[in-house]
Amino acid sequence: MGSESSSSKKRLTSSSSMVALSLMTLIVLAGIDGSMAQLICNVSIGDLMTCKPAVTPPNPPLPTDECCTVLKKADIKCLCKYKNSTLLPALGIDPNLAMELPEKCKLPHPPQC
Repeated sequence: MGSESSSSKKRLTSSSSMVALSLMTLIVLAGIDGSMAQLICNVSIGDLMTCKPAVTPPNPPLPTDECCTVLKKADIKCLCKYKNSTLLPALGIDPNLAMELPEKCKLPHPPQC
């Protein structure tokens, strides 16, 4: 029974570490002042987060009109740089789903990342 309790504590600690890492990543992305106005590829992080449901497994909805409007303003080629980043999975974002957004939003001439 002692090893079962120890195993549960290790899983809890590992899970807590991932949550802490994700929160730290969000804080860094938001900037020192806590503003979500920091720009990434011509759009704010806050605006990009409108697309998060559409790129979060396991059964993401289609991107909203608001998400697609944000993507129209974004530098998609710039966003492609994040395709293989470990940051996306740490934030609960599936990079493959993210790469499908331009097509799902029917953006003209989506770039090949």
